[in-house]
Amino acid sequence: MARIAEVRGDDNNLMGVTMVLMDGTVIELGGAHLDAPGLDLLGVICGSEGQLGVVTEATLRILRKPEGARPVLMGFAANEVAGGMRVGHHQAGVLPVAIEFMDRPCIEACEAFAHAGYPMCEALLIVEVEGSEAEIAEQLEKIVEIAKRHNPVELREARDEDEAGRIWLGRKSAFGAMGQINDYMCLDGTIPVSSLPHVLRRIGEMSEEFGLKVANVFHAGDGNMHPLILFNANEEGQLELCERFGAEILKLCVEVGGCLTGEHGVGIEKRDLMHTQYRPADLEAQMAVKDVFDPQWLLNPAKVFPLDSSESRRTLAIAAE
Repeated sequence: MARIAEVRGDDNNLMGVTMVLMDGTVIELGGAHLDAPGLDLLGVICGSEGQLGVVTEATLRILRKPEGARPVLMGFAANEVAGGMRVGHHQAGVLPVAIEFMDRPCIEACEAFAHAGYPMCEALLIVEVEGSEAEIAEQLEKIVEIAKRHNPVELREARDEDEAGRIWLGRKSAFGAMGQINDYMCLDGTIPVSSLPHVLRRIGEMSEEFGLKVANVFHAGDGNMHPLILFNANEEGQLELCERFGAEILKLCVEVGGCLTGEHGVGIEKRDLMHTQYRPADLEAQMAVKDVFDPQWLLNPAKVFPLDSSESRRTLAIAAE
């Protein structure tokens, strides 16, 4: 059965839901254990963006808090170098719990806002590992070794909780910091981590073409990008230009083997870009799933699916009212 939209859901930690269908039927999917038998209807519901029903309860798996965690901060002279660093982690079999990326515009804004003590460089990575002290030490040793191959301009390993907090301070302040200096549009296209250097380079080139600056901050660990396109909402035409630029970035994500959204969803904004990622037959399969759960197309009918693809279904729903 097709998945509705390509949105990242925490499938591994979602164990069950209670959901009300449009006709009032209450259904329960999954339960108190993972991998329930039969069709993976829970996987269909997770990330369906309100297309199939209203979830009133969710059963989630609670993970044990790790024994410990520690980050390392590293600065680089180019975005592509930092992107290559992430690829190095993957190839070395190192699996950090978090890998966060920030480029110079974002670093400068965050430092002015939070005063976290970040180096003024072109790109910054924050990599955190967790586990026992021995596990942390072993993983950080490998990470630092990989970083040194890329000639970092700064390499700072947290020695205690205070230093760890300062390393994370700027990153956690990123969106608030950017909002103080500019209007921005935040995207969330997702790409294969091996494509990071290429995609970062192309975003820089497109920034020049469109005449709009971009601040990149994203989850480099899973390729979930958050380019922040800076624009002036009070200047006529700037919003539309920003939207066109954003669409090109998302098309680039699909072009390199990624998808339109990693965690924010499709909604209305990316609805018509679904043609970029899916063939007509793929969209038809996804809409057929909605037909089963919501045959009259009363739940968010103008979201997620391109209007030209869903027109006949939406027209029939209106006629039936």
